[in-house]
Amino acid sequence: MSGGRTRLGIAATVMAVLFTVAAAAQTYPQKSVRMILPYTAGSPNDVIARIVGPQLSARLGQPVVIENRPGGGTLIGVKAVLAAEPDGHTLMFSNTPTHVIAQGKGAYDPLNDFVPIVAVASTSLVLVVAPAVPANSLPEFIAYAKANPGKLNFGYGQGTLPHLVGEAFKRVTGTDIASVSYRGGAQAITDMLGGRIHMNFGSGATLLPLIREGKVKPLAVTSQARSQDLPDVPTMAEHGLPSLTTLTYYGLLAPAGTPTRVVDRINAEINEALKSSDWRLIMTRAGFEPVGGTPRMFADLIAEQLRHWTPIVQATGFQMN
Repeated sequence: MSGGRTRLGIAATVMAVLFTVAAAAQTYPQKSVRMILPYTAGSPNDVIARIVGPQLSARLGQPVVIENRPGGGTLIGVKAVLAAEPDGHTLMFSNTPTHVIAQGKGAYDPLNDFVPIVAVASTSLVLVVAPAVPANSLPEFIAYAKANPGKLNFGYGQGTLPHLVGEAFKRVTGTDIASVSYRGGAQAITDMLGGRIHMNFGSGATLLPLIREGKVKPLAVTSQARSQDLPDVPTMAEHGLPSLTTLTYYGLLAPAGTPTRVVDRINAEINEALKSSDWRLIMTRAGFEPVGGTPRMFADLIAEQLRHWTPIVQATGFQMN
């Protein structure tokens, strides 16, 4: 009889735990949600995250608190997310390819250590140079760099996509340009405006205002087609550099083990928000293209970026730190 009571007690305990887990997922979120950015304030990731945060907060009915955790080639922020409870109350807002190239020497698994939730937006990179550089086109810049080896400086956020694309650019063009790393791309731009940096790759979201003010000169974009915002700026492919064609996808991820119901809830809320023409207009005016889609679609994007960039990382000798 006592054995029967014991078995019944165990069964009741198991059912209670399962019920609690299911209830928690159904009532998500039960408290404020942390959205960790492994990037500096003012970066493109920060700009789009602060567009997404208030919208997600309104839809979830809880505050969404954005935390910038830059450093270590994004690893400081990534590790903070990995150490969090996988209950949906700690999310990461990042981008791919950075998410796949920042894994470094086995620091984390970009596919298995996280659950992709949704790709929110995309943007391409723009190659810009300082006004003092005597070049108004990409061929002129390459020729000038070759005629002045080691005299130009390339500034970038350490361990980011602009860092990798810049190193790949130097390799495929055979140019000797000094690399100067910063904690974030915004700091590199500040030094470019001060005359210490000559070349930079950045997103249109942060560079368009400077381009329009004539503070930097755009030479090429990394998108497959010319940008609507910069119709007179050729693509890398037009200049015979198709390997430098790339888009950046920004999105939400959660630690592995986050309940499917929670992932699906966040995904549904973002996709519903993307139906708003007003919200889409806010994104496009900030230099981003709205994306959306299922968690599977975002996972496939990450896997494709991993296949594309891994050999380039190896060929360029790219280092996160």
